[in-house]
Amino acid sequence: MDTERHSSPRPTVAILSRGDAVARRDATAQNSRFVRIYAALAAHDIEAYPVIYDESFADAVRAQLLSASGVLVWVDPIHQGKTRVELDPLLRDVAARGPWVSAHPDVILKMGVKEVLYHTRYLGWGADTHRYDTAAAFRAEFPARLQTSGPRVLKQNRGNGGQGVWKVEALSGANTMVRALHAQRGSLPEDMPLRTFIAQCEPYFGWGGCIIDQAFQPRLPDGMIRCYMSGSKVAGFGQQRIKALIPPPPEGVDSPEAQPGPRIMHGPDAPQLQALRRVMEDEWTPGMMNILEIDERALPVIWDADFLYGPKDAAGADTYVLCEINASSCFAIPEEAPAAIARTVSQRLTQTQKIDSAG
Repeated sequence: MDTERHSSPRPTVAILSRGDAVARRDATAQNSRFVRIYAALAAHDIEAYPVIYDESFADAVRAQLLSASGVLVWVDPIHQGKTRVELDPLLRDVAARGPWVSAHPDVILKMGVKEVLYHTRYLGWGADTHRYDTAAAFRAEFPARLQTSGPRVLKQNRGNGGQGVWKVEALSGANTMVRALHAQRGSLPEDMPLRTFIAQCEPYFGWGGCIIDQAFQPRLPDGMIRCYMSGSKVAGFGQQRIKALIPPPPEGVDSPEAQPGPRIMHGPDAPQLQALRRVMEDEWTPGMMNILEIDERALPVIWDADFLYGPKDAAGADTYVLCEINASSCFAIPEEAPAAIARTVSQRLTQTQKIDSAG
């Protein structure tokens, strides 16, 4: 029994994040922001190690990833001007050669982009949502919608940190002027001709492929609830009073009043969030998987769905509107999440081994 146990090597998992050559040289599990995840994986007898990625040493990264049983990826869609345009093909190639990758780039393109808001708009988390596939369609359709439907929120398909997300409203009595507010921290409202705003959004059709248009949610000042998921199960929650798309106070964009509140983390069993947990696990996640044709084993080992408060229902209870799904680089996470990640990783490794043995 003992000989048999030691004859099988421990599964290995590469934890991939972006950095420069110095970060690559100095990276260890102990000095990583993912230290709790390393510990949770070790408790499941899974050996994990850091891999730092940059386009300048992509070949060395590829070799490291190919030697692992699995790869966990934490790389933003846009970081300091760099995108995943070279990383995603690398990850597809690695996954095709054996190691499983989470989140796989093809899964991100289904659920981790703003377009998911359009495809799932008829689920219970949906809102008044439209998609513009081309700059010409945007120019033709958006002005009339803005005039008839009230303030809108426009979102480039791929992005993070509020990049390419705008609140737009028509100025009273001026059919050709709008007030636009970028979601990035420190932004100020700008009054400009509608044609000028439309023109500055046209580059979004390059990297992201489309623009998503949602109705502005008036309860935005009530805050956001981030539902953290590991596979198809809730791993925790985060609640935060956000300031994005809210005009800054008279004290200015750098004042304490203009800063978002702290993100208050909760475990999956938080009593006040059990209604959201039930509908997320029992209805919305299965519904999304069905619409997007995603197998449960392909769901990221950690992802989150950000919800704004919708209008109260007839009974006075809160409703929720999906704002975005993060699947590329979901961090920070609740205290309970590393253990959930490790359980999901262990299950995926076991499933992969069974498939390999059967093959």
